[in-house]
Amino acid sequence: MREEILNLLSGKKIDFQPAFSGLIHVTAEGLKHEGLTLHEAHKDAGKMAKAAASTFRLTGMPSATLPLDLCAPAEALGAELNFYEGGEMQFPQVREALVESTRGIRELEIGDWKLGRIDTVCEAIGLLKDDIGKDVVLSGLIPGPYTLLLYLCNPTNLFKEMKKEQQIVMDALLHLSSFLSKIGNAYRNAGADFITIHDMGGSPGFIGPAKFEQFVLPAEKQLIDSLPKPCVLSICGDVTRSLHLLDQTGAGAISVDQMTDLEAARTALRDTLLFGNIDPVGTMWRGDSVQIAEAIQRAKEAGVDAVWPGCDLVPSTPIQNIKAMMP
Repeated sequence: MREEILNLLSGKKIDFQPAFSGLIHVTAEGLKHEGLTLHEAHKDAGKMAKAAASTFRLTGMPSATLPLDLCAPAEALGAELNFYEGGEMQFPQVREALVESTRGIRELEIGDWKLGRIDTVCEAIGLLKDDIGKDVVLSGLIPGPYTLLLYLCNPTNLFKEMKKEQQIVMDALLHLSSFLSKIGNAYRNAGADFITIHDMGGSPGFIGPAKFEQFVLPAEKQLIDSLPKPCVLSICGDVTRSLHLLDQTGAGAISVDQMTDLEAARTALRDTLLFGNIDPVGTMWRGDSVQIAEAIQRAKEAGVDAVWPGCDLVPSTPIQNIKAMMP
């Protein structure tokens, strides 16, 4: 399965539509099976690797993703994270904005880009590769430039500056794109098979097609151009009206969620791989095997090249529901 998926990612035709994910798909059951808590798995390379491998071990899903959160780049730039060490099953979040204005982004020190947990993540990728790398594909996960900007900057000021100081915002996004490129390349060098850019906040379904084209698209294109192939761009929300813009990013594959019209996506993305679009909440978490099978069949009939959850899995997603995704 690993070799077939790698062939698909490299642009070769394969004769089936595999089910896997390049997004976060660690589960509470998997963590319990490994004797881990979610918060401790973020800071120790060995525990991180075990957590990432747990879904494959329990379900056979032929993929694993590291890191287990999107905030490592923000932390590397100096943001303080809440790791929910009280035991809540929550992914880390930035406690407060690091800068008040996008003007401050250019002042952030990106020379020593391995601050925070980036080195730990790279070590964990290497351990994961040694452990299950012969059986699964490994995704190195980074946020998109706009999503990272939302983590770092006071959003109220960001939205004002997008109207009144547009060039400063664009410069900040390109600056962050260069920073993320260093991290993505480090993940690939550590052993990741491909990079997934998860630009949740930068979706044209959220900020609108015009703002996406003006602000997000140039930074995403720069980032994707600077990363080794293959590269998957994951976009949340209804992007049906913006598929032509996503096709301009240069990503080898586009992953969409359940809000996007898959048939329209297949028509628009003729030369780009299409992944998706199983609802991670309504179907994967709250649904049953029948609903999952029906959603997978609809996705395959619409022409996806691979079946993916539309976003990160909810940690409490039942193991049997992930097993139901497997052929």
